[in-house]
Amino acid sequence: MDSEKKPRVSNAGAWGMNVVSSVGIIMANKQLMSPNGYGFSFATTLTGFHFSVTALVGWVSNAAGLSVSKQIPLWELLWFSIVANLSITAMNLSLMLNSVGFYQISKLSIIPVVCMLEWILNNKNYSSKVIMSVVVVAFGVGICTVTDVEINMKGFLCACVAVFCTSLQQITIGSFQKKYSIGSFELLSKTAPIQAASLIVLGPFMDYCLNGQSILKYHFSTGALFFIILSCTLAVFCNMSQYLCIGRFSATTFQVLGHMKTVCVLILGWILFDSALTIKNILGMLLAVVGMIVYSWAVESEKLAKLAASAISDEENVKLLKDRSSGVTESDVELGQTKS
Repeated sequence: MDSEKKPRVSNAGAWGMNVVSSVGIIMANKQLMSPNGYGFSFATTLTGFHFSVTALVGWVSNAAGLSVSKQIPLWELLWFSIVANLSITAMNLSLMLNSVGFYQISKLSIIPVVCMLEWILNNKNYSSKVIMSVVVVAFGVGICTVTDVEINMKGFLCACVAVFCTSLQQITIGSFQKKYSIGSFELLSKTAPIQAASLIVLGPFMDYCLNGQSILKYHFSTGALFFIILSCTLAVFCNMSQYLCIGRFSATTFQVLGHMKTVCVLILGWILFDSALTIKNILGMLLAVVGMIVYSWAVESEKLAKLAASAISDEENVKLLKDRSSGVTESDVELGQTKS
């Protein structure tokens, strides 16, 4: 019983860290980047800061012997970093070019794209219960978040690139951890420096294209520096917990249960920033939570079914071996070949 409880506790801790850090970083970034806050409208460069601090933490951990550095081919790290950076950049462009409603719809479409890619790349199948629960979650979150929906060709293309790259990135995290038997933090320590270097160099140019402002002209006040440091600190835990959760579960589970963060953000936005919370939002949140509960139940049912099937298969194999052993013994006795 103790051995069964420990993984569940650590799994709950991983999800808890991801939810708390993700919601926290959204709240910190809202204060940092909003016009009513500190007006730091350099999202891509800020992401470069996040990965720089994450890379520094990974380097210190390796130097102190707290984690072990494992070898991964450089070309695979570069390929992953390109996909991850395209995901970040395309998401920022999608938010700029599209309406909020279409941006939210594009984020919801990550779930079916992840499912499709896992089916194509990993030959993974989903039960009807899991599929229905995913639909319920997406529908509930859609009711919560989707308002106006306007589509333009540039925004649509950026959204497609963002959804595909985000899905591929999350599947690749799990694949790398299994392929190279590497822990989540060790993998993050490998990829963070490459992402940090590229985003620090390209980030200011991307941000200038997005908002027409130069980070060199921004006034870094004490309050802005505080929230940048807070955002970077939370980003370390957010990145770490994302790799940890995907490595333990799957990209699909991470996406489905990750929508709990959307519900938390809506509630905290209502409490802290006087955001509107309508009946539609509340009904959507309740539907999303029900979908998450059903999804958890469906996944757990699949695991139990697989364990039961495995147990039955093992029993049949043992019985078959016993029958074969018994048949050989009887044959030897009939032929008078028993050994003294």
